[in-house]
Amino acid sequence: MKETSTEQAAQLPADSNITDLVLQAAAADPHAAAYAVRNGAGGWLDVSYTAFLDQVRAVAKGLIAHGVTPHSRVGIMAPTSYEWAVIDQATWFAGAVSVPIYETSSPHQVQHVLTDSQTRVVFTSAEKQSTAVRRAAEAMGADGEGVTVVPLTADGLAELVQYGEQVSDEQLEAARSTPVLSDTASLVYTSGTTGRPKGTRITHGNFAEGAVNILPFASEIVGMEDSRTLMFLPLAHVLAHAVQVICLVGRIQIAHASDLKTLTADLASFHPTWLLAVPRVFEKLDAGALENARQGGKEKIFTAARTTAIQYSEALDAQSRGEGSGPGMALRAKHALFNKLVYPKIRGILGGSARFTVSGASPLNPELAHFFRGAGLGMQEGYGLTETTAPATLNIPGMTRVGSVGLPIPGTTVRIADDGEVWVKGITVFSGYHNLPEETEASFEDGYFKTGDIGELDEDGFLYITGRKKEVIVTAGGKNVYPTPLEETIRSSSVVSQVVVVGDNRPFVGALVTLDPDGLATWCKNCGREGLTLDQAAQDEHVRAEVQKSVDAANAHVSQAESVRKFVILDSELTEESGHLTPSLKLQRKKVMDDYSAAIEELYRR
Repeated sequence: MKETSTEQAAQLPADSNITDLVLQAAAADPHAAAYAVRNGAGGWLDVSYTAFLDQVRAVAKGLIAHGVTPHSRVGIMAPTSYEWAVIDQATWFAGAVSVPIYETSSPHQVQHVLTDSQTRVVFTSAEKQSTAVRRAAEAMGADGEGVTVVPLTADGLAELVQYGEQVSDEQLEAARSTPVLSDTASLVYTSGTTGRPKGTRITHGNFAEGAVNILPFASEIVGMEDSRTLMFLPLAHVLAHAVQVICLVGRIQIAHASDLKTLTADLASFHPTWLLAVPRVFEKLDAGALENARQGGKEKIFTAARTTAIQYSEALDAQSRGEGSGPGMALRAKHALFNKLVYPKIRGILGGSARFTVSGASPLNPELAHFFRGAGLGMQEGYGLTETTAPATLNIPGMTRVGSVGLPIPGTTVRIADDGEVWVKGITVFSGYHNLPEETEASFEDGYFKTGDIGELDEDGFLYITGRKKEVIVTAGGKNVYPTPLEETIRSSSVVSQVVVVGDNRPFVGALVTLDPDGLATWCKNCGREGLTLDQAAQDEHVRAEVQKSVDAANAHVSQAESVRKFVILDSELTEESGHLTPSLKLQRKKVMDDYSAAIEELYRR
């Protein structure tokens, strides 16, 4: 199959915008809980739609008093929080455009965003972010003199509310109703895995029509009674930003967790019914569950339960493809036993109430998906980019293919070009790159956005992503190798943090591997090798043998010409702080290869 689409389920008036949908949701049930905030005693307080919108309107008036006008830009450089949600919505109520900035951005990166977007009001919640914005403004010279930094705190918002008391309801309503579906709602800067980040124009229509079409499509995930989720991904990332809009429109309660150190406690106290996460979270959960079982002397039971869950899910998957009759009696019996002894504990890690998890942002290892699905957590992988306002395809309950990224959401068409590139057209596709008309034109063909990803469609229209077009490795022998599947499997080892497969114009495929400090410490403790530093572990033959196991597992799925023949373990980490990961945890592949060119050369000298 070369093209597939899902018919649009809902269409909005051209002169409407996101705030109209939020107001409609509030009018349907003013006292419904829109958000939850911490009560200071380990629990949560509900924030109703009425209370939320009262605060949003008051803050929006403060923005207008500050000189924010329709279509002007308001920056938000802060961690995921309720206050982030308030200022985001208040920006739209003021008719303006939100400009999310990752809280970890450097002054140089901030400078580029402020200069390119002409943002002059920026909300920050910590001194580190405030300093970054001020330094960026200083570097901008005269252009930066007009940049105002506003504290995104309860006190900061209260001061802003006071500032806007003289703005009338009529002024606010005129500003709120100015933007229409085709107008830009948010300038979202790409995470910049190649080159300088580009500002993508995400329209009111992208967010709003995306929301009203995804909600019925994914109703079994998000539409359950008392639906609620805990948001811990960065709201500066378009995936989390779009999902927050979907939740507001769909009357799905949101709580926020900005500190991953408290995530387990937050999950246990809030009991989300579904979760949005990235693959690295599930990799950590898998490794943590194994370690807990090991410490409790139940490693064999856990391993058997994990194997059973995978086999059970694989049988269900084969049945859905018409290739089998589903789990047999013996497998069902084993699964039922472990569903009493083991699986509830795994589900309990996520708060005990979650029935589904949605994974996005980067590829998910199919084995992990089968494990969690078999343990009773529906793993619904999706696909999208900043330019598609994140979700363009999604696996939904009853229509799931593990290993795929699902079917197009309503109002979306996916086409596979002759060279295998994935093209997308539809209601969530952005309107273009800000200030970059030539790049915008080059990124579209026949009305389709050219994603840069390589993929294929099966006979039922499920999309499979095999890699990035620019990342395809062509060995000296002319073999095309897609690094992503190999990297996913190798990274599944608890001691491995990151993997970069190399081999372009080389005689064979190799890999750079970094170690996970937490996973390594646990492994060392269990093996009686405590105290190994990263430097020492990189040279340790036992650690190398442990990594080799996951390399062998990856090689088992490919031909000999595509297999990883050699690898080197680096003595440092690849992190966002080191400049090798984006804020959404994507590899800065080119920078890794530039910075570790000597290690690559050494790999091929051995």
